[in-house]
Amino acid sequence: MKYLVGFSRIFVGILFIISGFIKLNDPVGFSFKLEEYFSQGVLDLPFFEPHALTISILVVVFEVLVGVMLLIGFRTKFTVWSLLLMIIGFTFLTFYSAYFNKVTDCGCFGDAIKLTPWESFTKDIILLVLILILFVGRKYLTPAFTLRTKRLIVFFAVVLSGFYVYHVLNHLPVIDFRPYEIGKNIEDGMNVPPDAPEAIFEYAWKFNVDGAEKVVVTNGDYPKVAGEFVDVETTEIQKGYEPPVHDFTIEQNGEDFAVALLQEPKLVMVIAYDLRKTNQAMYAEIKRVSDAAVKKGYKVIGMSASNSEQTNTLIKDNSLNFEFYFTDETTLKTIVRSNPGVLVLEKGTITQKLHYNDLDELKFE
Repeated sequence: MKYLVGFSRIFVGILFIISGFIKLNDPVGFSFKLEEYFSQGVLDLPFFEPHALTISILVVVFEVLVGVMLLIGFRTKFTVWSLLLMIIGFTFLTFYSAYFNKVTDCGCFGDAIKLTPWESFTKDIILLVLILILFVGRKYLTPAFTLRTKRLIVFFAVVLSGFYVYHVLNHLPVIDFRPYEIGKNIEDGMNVPPDAPEAIFEYAWKFNVDGAEKVVVTNGDYPKVAGEFVDVETTEIQKGYEPPVHDFTIEQNGEDFAVALLQEPKLVMVIAYDLRKTNQAMYAEIKRVSDAAVKKGYKVIGMSASNSEQTNTLIKDNSLNFEFYFTDETTLKTIVRSNPGVLVLEKGTITQKLHYNDLDELKFE
């Protein structure tokens, strides 16, 4: 038991710190995932949605702290109970997502490591077993340092986590795990390799043969059955390759201009996924930088999931010199964790990406 507890302590502690840090690097992204869980049709808790970012910050900071506290042996009873309650909650959510196919990515490791719902559930079951070992054998969780040293380590962990969250919220994630990081080409990210695996589907064909139901399963071919066709059920048994960049369009009046715009040698994108939630006070600065970009020969466009009435009002109220295009809200949230945010591209390659607090750092050559 002593060795099992020792292994579980190190494994669980490090995993919680890594998982917490990845989400700590992008609390806004984790808040979007929480909004999915809280939404109608999933957990039906919409009253939590406005508080998703606050909950996100509290959860990820606490996740890092319990990992640190477990490793150093600080307040072991509280730590083990916290781990057990957290993993029970996480296991319920991942099982619910997998079984009912509600949220296809739990966000356990942010955008760094993508897990399917069943993979996430399996991971949580393993963690649950290890944490139960810690719970049963908690008497073996001996302190690694003196009490004063442990308090100092926890204090600094809280302070560093707080400073880190403050920085990424007011700028952008320090580490960008998404396919829209600086240096990536958006068009390249949409390409599918010629040898990429294709999705495989299984078809259950139902026939009425002499008054009895007969089911024939194939991988696509229509079966030759001497009976009356009734129905067919399709099941995806193997997912096909999905390019890193998908659902990316730049539409206006129902026409997609993405291909043409991604060939622009100098392009500035002003991204505001939802104008009802955008920081209205920043559009005076947006106007300043967009005017400067136009003078330097850049094409400037706006990208939003809001309707034309909202975008036209924003343009009029702020005397903006560019038009807005429609892009899927989830895609825009993925591109930049700022509302508004600004990207600079050269023939589809992202050369600059900034939070609205850093617009003074934009460089137009």
